[in-house]
Amino acid sequence: MRIDDLLRRQNGVFSRDQARSCGVSPRALRGRVARGSLIEVFPGVYRSAAHPWTVRARVVAASLWARPNGLLDGPAAAFVLGMLSRLPGTTAPVGLTVPHSSRRRAPAGIRLRRRDLDAPDRLVHNGIGCTARGLTALESAIVLPDGAAFLDRVLQQGLALDEVYAAYTRYVGAAGAPRAYALVVEAADRADSRAERRLIGHLRRAGIDGWVRGLPFGPWFIDVAFPAVRLAVEVDGWAFHSGPDRFRRDRRKQNRLVEAGWTVLRFTWQDIRDHPAETLRRIRAALARSSSRERG
Repeated sequence: MRIDDLLRRQNGVFSRDQARSCGVSPRALRGRVARGSLIEVFPGVYRSAAHPWTVRARVVAASLWARPNGLLDGPAAAFVLGMLSRLPGTTAPVGLTVPHSSRRRAPAGIRLRRRDLDAPDRLVHNGIGCTARGLTALESAIVLPDGAAFLDRVLQQGLALDEVYAAYTRYVGAAGAPRAYALVVEAADRADSRAERRLIGHLRRAGIDGWVRGLPFGPWFIDVAFPAVRLAVEVDGWAFHSGPDRFRRDRRKQNRLVEAGWTVLRFTWQDIRDHPAETLRRIRAALARSSSRERG
C-alpha cells in the first residue's frame, strides 16, 4: 500500500511502522518532516500538512500511537463508535487504556489509564482498538456533562442495557464507580415512574390541581388523569423499557380512552425533564379545551 492510500483511509495520519511497510525509510520521513510536508503529532505518528488536523484525525493518530495493545476509551471511543457526533472540548486529551505492564508515557494530548481489561470489554472497530460498547457508554456517561441523557440516547439507538450492566459489574472498584452505579440504577429503574413523579412535582409547583395518579381505567391505569375533564396524561418511559407487547398494550389503552371521550397527551422522560415549561403549557391548553368541551 502507498502512503497516499493510508492518508486517505486514515484521515491524513500514519505511523512510522506503517510508513516502513510502505517502503518509506526513517531517513525519508525525517526529510519530509524537515521540509514541512509531514508533521510529527505524536512520537512515531505523522500527519500530512496537506490534510486538516480534525478531531477524527487526532483520535486516529492517538490510536496509532497506542498500538498494538492500547485502546481508545471514554468519549474518544464513543466518538469512533458513533455514540458521539463530536468530542466535548477541542483540546481535551484523547483517552487511552494500556495494560498495566506497559511502560509507555503519555505525550501531550493523550491521557493514559493503566488497567487490564477482560475480553468482553475490548473490540476493534474499523481497524481501531476501542473499549467495547457497554464500557464505552458507561465511562462516557460518567464524564459527560449530561451523562444520563447520553446513556438514554445510546440505549435508544440499540445498545442493550444488559451490555452496560455487564460492563458495570466488571467496573466495580474503579475510579468513578459510585457515579457509574447511580447511572446504571437510573437506567434499570422504571423510568416512567420517575418521570411521573417529576411531572407531578411540576404540576404542584405550577398550582395545577384536579389530577389523580394511577386512575383505574378498565384493565389499565392512567398515569396522571384529570377525571373532571377527561384528560389523560401518559408518560412514555425510556425506549429500552418498551417492547412490542408494551407498545401494543399502551396503544390499546389509548384507543379505548379516546373512544370513551378522553383527550390523551403523551410525554417522554426528556419532555418532562428538559422541557417542563412546554410540557406544562400543553397540559394547561388541553385542560382549557377539555373544560370548554365539558361545559358545552
